[in-house]
Amino acid sequence: MSQEELKQAIQDKKLICPKCKDPVQKYDNYIDLVGSVWDGAGDSGVESAGSKVTLICGNGDCAWKERTEYWDSFEE
Repeated sequence: MSQEELKQAIQDKKLICPKCKDPVQKYDNYIDLVGSVWDGAGDSGVESAGSKVTLICGNGDCAWKERTEYWDSFEE
């Protein structure tokens, strides 16, 4: 998923903290993972291999956070 999809999922409260069961409030350190890069005569490009992000609960006393590339598994 893209960073825009992640922002929308957090805004829509679709990502759930596995510790306190409340919606995840924020994220940090989003990166796109590169699968391959090629550059040839008139043909070049970059293939994406997904993304990685640190999810942060941010609810009350809950200090849960996790660095993951499978952040859609926290989606309800």
